[in-house]
This record gives sequence, structure tokens and C-alpha cells, in this order.
Amino acid sequence: MSEFTGIHALVTGGASGIGLATARLLADRGAQVACLDRDLVTEGDPPGADVRLLPVGGDVTDDASVREAVGHAAAALGGLDVLINNAGIGAQGTIEDNDDDEWRRVFDVNLFGIVRVTRAALPYLRLSASPAIVNTCSIAATAGLPDRALYSATKGAVLSLTLAMAADHIHEGIRVTCVNPGTVDTPWVGRLLEAADDPEAERAALAARQPSGRLVSPEEVAAAIAYLAGPSASGTTGTALAVDGGMAGLRPRPRNQSLKERK
Repeated sequence: MSEFTGIHALVTGGASGIGLATARLLADRGAQVACLDRDLVTEGDPPGADVRLLPVGGDVTDDASVREAVGHAAAALGGLDVLINNAGIGAQGTIEDNDDDEWRRVFDVNLFGIVRVTRAALPYLRLSASPAIVNTCSIAATAGLPDRALYSATKGAVLSLTLAMAADHIHEGIRVTCVNPGTVDTPWVGRLLEAADDPEAERAALAARQPSGRLVSPEEVAAAIAYLAGPSASGTTGTALAVDGGMAGLRPRPRNQSLKERK
């Protein structure tokens, strides 16, 4: 029997990137998985052309759409045990570079989207024998990154919300955790690189700021999410797991720098 056999999971933002990698991994491990994504509203094909994944069209900024999508997923799967709140969008710039409408738009997806989906999923999760919620947060919640004021604010809120949710629902047996990825090689990052004046130099700079010297892969983040969602983490709640190539906690000296030069 596989680790997730008998588990019904819903992954938001499941059409690409971290969400798709997570959905595929959970399915590999035996789960029945539905992917909720706005990009699936008009597309009938399964996410990533993976027939194991149930496509559910929905917009996390629309409460009625969310409730309908979550209800459809729960009915089709036969319940919900695991919720992966992964849907999110990026934002660039300092605090001066985005107007109020953009601040509202990004918060509406990154924070209020989690609120809406979780609120709709809780009645189903309460019926599960092993309910778990995993939110996709970011290194931006715990480290000051340049030109990411708006994005960082939303992810800081996600981190705080994760802790509050974990406290609120611990006596119901619902575990709530989050992952804090570093810079992940996703389609969104790819689009940022394509728009840069020197994409290769920009990619090198993003890789260099992580002590590992490379971008994190969606599959690496998916592995962390699967751990937190699964039975092996049954004693874990209110935890943020960094998947950031050492960015949060390490301060290695530059390569080829001697101890003498360092002093």
C-alpha cells in the first residue's frame, strides 16, 4: 500500500509549476487528486495531460466559484483529506512601484484566496480521519528581498495565517503547515527572466543568492509539501519548512575565499 492510498487531495494552482508537481507526486504515492485552477475553467484536458488528475475550474478570488469548485472536487473524489493552498501570483517593485489596485489584486489571490478555499474545505476536512492543510509561503516571508515589497507582504501574511490556523484547528485534529521555497524554476520565474535585459545574467544572479548556487526545482518543493501533508508528519503542525537552498539560515563564505581573506 502506498503512503497516500485512500487519501483525497485538492491542490490549488495545480495547472503548472509547484502545484502540478505536487499533484503528480501525490498521485504517484497513491492519492486521488483534484487540481483547482483558473486556467482549467475553459480547458477540458487534465492538468499537465496527466489523466490521474481531476481538473476543477475555479477562481480563488471569487467566493462563489471557490465554493462550487471545492464542493465539486469533494463530491468527485469522495471527500477531502488534504488541502494544498498553492495558488498565487508574483509582484515586483518597491513599496512605491505598485498602486493600491495592484496591492489589492495580489493580496486577493495570495492571501484571501487561501482564506476562501480553506473556509470552503473545512466542512469536508472535519470529516477526515487525517486532515492536513499545507500552504505555499515563501522565503520572502522571512528574508528581506529587494524589489519584492508587495509580494513579501502577502507571504508574510500567509506565514502568520498558517500559525493562526494551526492554533485554531489543532483540537479538531487538522494540521496546518507551510513551505517556504526559495527562488523556484517555475513558469513565472521563466517569464521574468525572458523579460530581463540579460536573461542569463539575471538567472545567474537569482541562483547565486541561494547558498546552493542554483534555483530550487518544483519537484523539490513538492516533496516537502507531500511530507507535511502525509502520515509521516502526523506530529507536525504550525511549522514552516524552508526549501530554499540554505537561503534562510546559511551565510557561507564566497567560494575560493580563504580564512585569511575572510578575516
